[in-house]
Amino acid sequence: MITCPDFSKAKVVVLGDVMLDKYWFGNTERISPEAPVPVVHVNKEETRPGGAGNVALNIATLQADVVVLGAIGKDQEGQQLTELLEGSGVNCQFIVLAKQPTITKLRV
Repeated sequence: MITCPDFSKAKVVVLGDVMLDKYWFGNTERISPEAPVPVVHVNKEETRPGGAGNVALNIATLQADVVVLGAIGKDQEGQQLTELLEGSGVNCQFIVLAKQPTITKLRV
């Protein structure tokens, strides 16, 4: 049997590019006439922390005390990313940039 070490007393700082990963799910029934790409009817969307945010989330899942440092935009995506991480027990110490958007990666 494999046992997991006790990380509850560990204190970890994660520094890096935090981002919001968006996933669009849907069906496709045709190819676009303008370009050879499928036209997708999106019927479900998910968002998750990405980049350094995902690392911090994984560390929090191990019950360690984790702080994530990074930069986000003053936008809905930055707010959403912060809420996702803080809701999972991650202490977010972000620099909020008024003129830069939060890094967002979209997967279809």
